[in-house]
Amino acid sequence: MTAPAEGVPPPLTGVRVLVVDDLEQNRKLMHAVLEPHGFVVRSEASGADALAALAECVVDVVLLDVLMPVMDGYDTCARIKADPRTAMLPVVMVTASGTRQRLRALEVGADDFVTKPFDQAELMARVRSLARVKRLHDTVVEQTVALERWNAELESRVAEQVADLERLSRLRRFLSPQIAGLIVESGDESFLESHRRDITTVFTDLRGFTAFAETSEPEETMSVLRDYHAALGELVFAYEGTLEHFAGDGLMVFFNDPPPCADAPERAVRMALEMRDRVDELAAHWRRQGHDLGFGVGIAQGYATLGRVGFEGRWDYAAIGTVTNVAARLCAAAATRQVLISPRVRAGLDDRFETRSLGPVELRGISRPLEVHEVIGTNGQEAPP
Repeated sequence: MTAPAEGVPPPLTGVRVLVVDDLEQNRKLMHAVLEPHGFVVRSEASGADALAALAECVVDVVLLDVLMPVMDGYDTCARIKADPRTAMLPVVMVTASGTRQRLRALEVGADDFVTKPFDQAELMARVRSLARVKRLHDTVVEQTVALERWNAELESRVAEQVADLERLSRLRRFLSPQIAGLIVESGDESFLESHRRDITTVFTDLRGFTAFAETSEPEETMSVLRDYHAALGELVFAYEGTLEHFAGDGLMVFFNDPPPCADAPERAVRMALEMRDRVDELAAHWRRQGHDLGFGVGIAQGYATLGRVGFEGRWDYAAIGTVTNVAARLCAAAATRQVLISPRVRAGLDDRFETRSLGPVELRGISRPLEVHEVIGTNGQEAPP
């Protein structure tokens, strides 16, 4: 088999031709001429039948006789061109005479014409040429439709991604990046509705911060807070805690909501001890700048009501209950470097943590004295004084 010359398109195969002629012998002649050369021929005896055929099958070229009863070739061609579905379908008018019929054929939208008696080679060349144009047009239409579909899909994906980013941005305000990402992927925000859960709450703040803020320049205060928030915020995310809020030097984190956390007391205490170490490093730097700041922590466990609070455009995820008040009061009672915990938190720790009881302690706003424990450190090692 000889390969086509470079730059020459391969010959078309399976060109679908609709022959329309009221004379049966003419239709048979077209079949005999075209089919041996690979054309797929369908023939109809009238313009009405041709229009019906075009509504149900795909055609590349129409060979249309001019002289037919009821609906002649001109009327048939005009109707083909008027229909948006077939407006670009090539129509070759088969005429018996010359200039006048050709002009009228062009006026009604014919793409080409052949004169009876026709030359077979010329007929096939014209049909192939028009079929090639038709298929190129079909390719362009298909690509346009595909492009529109891809654009619509892309717009939809971009819209979904923007929505996901907006949701992720909102969720990352109070959840670790890992947890926020999982929620965005699952699409489940049911946890934002009000619900009740047993949580372990951690409160931290700086000892001496109020006096420091009153006597320091605002720029110094902001510098201390930036370092402090950055150090503690990194640990909140590392331990996958839920950050309720920063308020100046105060920070509140809780565990076991939204994601379940079987080791919530242990995780909360480990985070608090590591926070204490981080702040020790910061405090040494602050002392060199003349700032005397310490760090205290309170941790409590109990039930709280949790959910979204706020208003449109400014939502927070909050925990409300006695457990948060107890953690805050423990934090307020803690001396520099102390991590104070409630009895339930102590019960959730194993012997890897060293603690000591401080006995019943009166906490402001809490009706009864609370048995308070101090966490010294882990693995039997005391924290340095």
